[in-house]
Amino acid sequence: MKITNNTFPALPERIAGLGELAENLWWSWNPTGRMLFKLLNRRRWKESIHNPDKMLREMPAELLLAASRDTKFLAYYDMVLAKFRQYMADKACSLLRADCPRDAPVIAYFSAEYGLHHSLPFYAGGLGFLAGDYLKECSDLNIPLVAVGFMYPEGYVSQRLSAEGWQESIQFTLDREAAAISRVLDDVGKPLVVQVPIIEPPIYVTVWHVSVGRVPLYLLDTDIEENALWNRGISARLYTGDIELRLRQEIILGIGGAEVLQALGIEHAVVHLNEGHAAFSLLERIRDRILLGLSFEEALQKVKETTVFTTHTPVPAGHDIFPFQLIEKYFSQFWDSLGLDRETFMQLGAHSNDQPGFNMTAFALRLSGYRNGVSRKHGEVANQMWQNLFSNRLAAEDPIQAITNGIHVPTWIEPKMELLFNKYLPQGWLERHDDPSLWEKIDAIPAEELWETHVWLKIKLFDVIRELARKRWSIDKVNPAMVIAGGAMLDPSVLTLGFARRFATYKRADLIFQDIERLKSLLKDRWKPLQIIFAGKAHPDDQPGKMILQKIVTIAKDPEFAGRVVFVEDYGEQFAQYLVHGVDVWLNNPIPPLEASGTSGMKASLNGVPNLSILDGWWLEGFSGDNGWAFGDEPIEGDRSLADAKAIYQIIEEKIIPLYYDTSENGIPLGWVKVMKSAIKQTGSHFTARRMVKEYALKFYAKAMVSAGQAP
Repeated sequence: MKITNNTFPALPERIAGLGELAENLWWSWNPTGRMLFKLLNRRRWKESIHNPDKMLREMPAELLLAASRDTKFLAYYDMVLAKFRQYMADKACSLLRADCPRDAPVIAYFSAEYGLHHSLPFYAGGLGFLAGDYLKECSDLNIPLVAVGFMYPEGYVSQRLSAEGWQESIQFTLDREAAAISRVLDDVGKPLVVQVPIIEPPIYVTVWHVSVGRVPLYLLDTDIEENALWNRGISARLYTGDIELRLRQEIILGIGGAEVLQALGIEHAVVHLNEGHAAFSLLERIRDRILLGLSFEEALQKVKETTVFTTHTPVPAGHDIFPFQLIEKYFSQFWDSLGLDRETFMQLGAHSNDQPGFNMTAFALRLSGYRNGVSRKHGEVANQMWQNLFSNRLAAEDPIQAITNGIHVPTWIEPKMELLFNKYLPQGWLERHDDPSLWEKIDAIPAEELWETHVWLKIKLFDVIRELARKRWSIDKVNPAMVIAGGAMLDPSVLTLGFARRFATYKRADLIFQDIERLKSLLKDRWKPLQIIFAGKAHPDDQPGKMILQKIVTIAKDPEFAGRVVFVEDYGEQFAQYLVHGVDVWLNNPIPPLEASGTSGMKASLNGVPNLSILDGWWLEGFSGDNGWAFGDEPIEGDRSLADAKAIYQIIEEKIIPLYYDTSENGIPLGWVKVMKSAIKQTGSHFTARRMVKEYALKFYAKAMVSAGQAP
């Protein structure tokens, strides 16, 4: 097999390594890599929306030739390229084995979405960003891992708001030639095509490759001429509402993904399922072992001993349940190959009589030997939710353990903030950021410098928002009220809350509007006002979520709110980078215990933005009393919205506003800066992808490798 990396014929030989760098996402989390392309041409870097693949493809040859003769640029280029090549050549893997050769990954990681960079829109939200951060950290730690997912040429949802504030979905198609993605070719140089087992008439996938540092990510694509027209769009977009199409996607991702790894010659010993979307891959693993002569029970045990499953949500709607008759339509010929009858096969995915059907989470839990939720609280909730699957367990055992999510620090630390940390933290802190003692040095940062950095990031955020609003006005000719709603009147001197989530009803984006008059008084206070920035998308089929979104946009357009409520369209990875760095407070108020973990608040906190959050998910572990504000710890029967809203108002009125506006003679809110420092220390010392990946490696991977006969 061969990877066809994009070529850049206009690149002079002296700087040909720019193409090598552009084709590996390593640059996206390494500031020196990003700076190299910025130094190449700042305007072109900005016009490409920070996409070096697109930038190199569109740059005039004369500009590239000039760069190849610029001695200062060449010195920096040589340094960055040497750093990148040294990184890629390093095979040390102290966590799991002595060395990690590129062609022998041990762990296969399956996920339905990956949030890696906005130029590769294969994500819908938190699950995807978690998977993207996971791959980056596995690369940094040199975990021997290969990843499998879907190529979604139409992505998830590109959001536009109508004049009435209703979410509309805009179609777009990914330009694969202007992104760090490459075709996989077969032995004769043609695009690799693999038939997906069990589906008749047959469905085929072609394969794309993304280099995430040292980790290869393979993406499946059904949009090829070998497929019938009605099958070519199976992998077109994420999370379709068509239940049968969704099942076909999951068969292709799981069983097709396993078949693709086999076609690529990638022999993996351990499988890690990031949610249940790819759980059918376990059936293919069982069938492979049966073909080697094992019984179903023996094969099942072998697969369980080498399978890790991470469940991410306690929300019932977040678990795929397929009607038994639909499962029978696709698997009636398959269970014979496992030596099973219909009833025994269906029982693998049965969960409860209240929700009849083949439950993919129940299926994955039954077939996995290592299972976890994504925070301590979620671990407790998951064990309660799925207790009927483990009725024979000993009381002292937890069949579903807990590994709290974390964020990839090099990706989410803002470069300006990183420069400040470089100045006061020990040298090389980023390379060893999982050392808790390093973060105590945050206290050495002068309050003036930390506050000035935050204000700079806040102004940068507001500049971005105002430019987006201006474009909507000048290019799209939208109603002026939509320009106001989009943030044209934001004031950087005003205390600013940020709320950005998927607009599912349980996340309660409109909770702060419970008492409109009380909120208005806060927004319109003459001396100590408040303003709120909202962003996020509702699922295309989620009408209640769209109605909440429309409610907020309608409020944002209303002059009664003085332009201090804002909704920013089309929330994605790039704008998230500005938002989590630039607001003053990160607001989070889902219905507990439905927040499994949450990572956006971690990203904000790492950059000195404290959280105002309900005590659920990661905040139950992260709140220390001095790093933000918490509410909702008391149990409430029935609708708790009014009580939680009152708690938010009270905290804002009595704690947040007085602290924010209490400034020294030179305008520094010294008490607020102390909270910022505590937020940074708490997140940086614990809620990181490095800690998370190490826990998976030591708790699960190492044991599974032993079971697979691959001793660490």
